[in-house]
Order: sequence, then C-alpha cells, then structure tokens
Amino acid sequence: MVLHLSEEVNAIVTRALQIIVLGYVFFAVGMVMIQAFNGAGDTKTPAYINIGIFWIIEIPMAYLLAVTFEMEMLGIFISIAICHSLHAVVSLWFFRKGKWKKVLV
Repeated sequence: MVLHLSEEVNAIVTRALQIIVLGYVFFAVGMVMIQAFNGAGDTKTPAYINIGIFWIIEIPMAYLLAVTFEMEMLGIFISIAICHSLHAVVSLWFFRKGKWKKVLV
C-alpha cells in the first residue's frame, strides 16, 4: 500500500523532522541517563525530571509558542527540540551529582 500525502502535510512533516531531530540527539543522552538512574534503583529522580521537563516546561512552552506567539505547529516543534535538549542537560547534572549512588534498594 502506497500512502500519498498532500503537499501541505508533506511540508509540515518535513519541517517537524528538521526541527525535532535536533533535540533527539540530546534526548538519546537523556534517556541513557534516566535508565542509569532506574538501573541503580533510583526511580524518583527520573520521575521528577520527566514530570518537570515534559509536563511543567514542554507543554506550557508549546502552548505559549504555538498560540500566544502565533507560531502554530512550528512553536510545538521548537518546544519539543528545546525540551529534549534540556532533558539531557538536567539528567546529566543530576547524574554527576551522584546521589543515585546512595539509594538503598
């Protein structure tokens, strides 16, 4: 089955991938750090990081950029890329602090 997308949908998807992929490089690092916490038995830190980045920052930022600043879908894509990058930075920071080493399982 061959799927034919309209030119408008194709343009939106192309732009989304061009922007979001920039954050995915960092998101991979963040996910490795999150799984390191989980593997060490520290499940609270990844939960707090994910709630903070994805629920408290990414969703309001996406709304702000898309609706308030009238960037529409572009604002959502930018929010995703920024928050995936921020996810990696925050995860690395908590990982380097080393409190996960002291968690009793």
